Amino acid sequence: MSNGSPTPPDPSLPGSGGPGPGTRWSPEPRRSRRLGMRLLITLGVLIPTSFAGWLVWQSADQSSGAGKTGPTLMPLPDDSRENSGSGASGGDTDGGGGPQDGNGGKPLAGMTVVIDPGHNPNNRRHAAEISRSVNIGTGRKACDTTGTATASGYSEADFTLDLARRVRAGLRERGATVELTHQGRRPWGPCVNARAEAGNRADADAAVSLHADGAPSGARGFHVILPESVNEGKADTRAIAGPSRNLGRELADAFREFTGSKPAAYAGDGEGTDTRGDLGGLNLTRVPKVFLECGNMRDPQDAADLTDRKWRDRAARGVVEGIAGFLAKKP
Repeated sequence: MSNGSPTPPDPSLPGSGGPGPGTRWSPEPRRSRRLGMRLLITLGVLIPTSFAGWLVWQSADQSSGAGKTGPTLMPLPDDSRENSGSGASGGDTDGGGGPQDGNGGKPLAGMTVVIDPGHNPNNRRHAAEISRSVNIGTGRKACDTTGTATASGYSEADFTLDLARRVRAGLRERGATVELTHQGRRPWGPCVNARAEAGNRADADAAVSLHADGAPSGARGFHVILPESVNEGKADTRAIAGPSRNLGRELADAFREFTGSKPAAYAGDGEGTDTRGDLGGLNLTRVPKVFLECGNMRDPQDAADLTDRKWRDRAARGVVEGIAGFLAKKP
């Protein structure tokens, strides 16, 4: 719609006042526009294609150098289906995390390790079942307990199950066959005598029961519980007391190194180990076995560590290194 102002003539149109019909017009502006459009289209195709090619080359280059300069990461813990056919332990067995490479890449190949996550998250709903007494070799004790918890409600049973899965992942990476005594899916238990039997049945090269303590607030640190040399009733730990002591020392040293935690001053020798003859999980074992109390859940500072996922990664690394160190020196 015109606003009343005159429109200036277009010199490119006939009768506009521009050059007459005999004038030859140059096609350069139109050709330039066509060339510009072609260039844009070409660049639009070439740039993404070139970038994609660079990404493929970069990926291949990084893959070819894998294992040379990059860090080795521990896999995330999995939650494999519980193997209900593994006997009284209700455990979970795995063949060792892949083929051997023949060059020491699987140093624990051929070794079997049993990891016992202390207690069971479901125990609290089965007080009668876990309270019944079982033979612990030197006497009788309750089948199991609920374990302790932090002030915020994070249970020992949840902690030990999470840590056990992380440890299992690290041991499998090194080629070990790993069995957990349970996966937390049982309605309760297993009882302490069945936990010991899991290691015996597997003829394990090493067994570790994972726990966290419930000492009074202010008592801090970790400690490893070693089996006392006993020969009473069904208990006979004379043959495995020495190897278990070696396992415990390797475990204590590695756990301290990787977590930065200090040995508990309130338990045992103050250097991170405590020897006991009243625990069915140790009295009934026929393979080298120890308990690891990773910290005191009732102490706020220890509880802050135990509830931290990154700290549990370091704790798992310490357990893996301790077990591996023991197995490397095993006759």
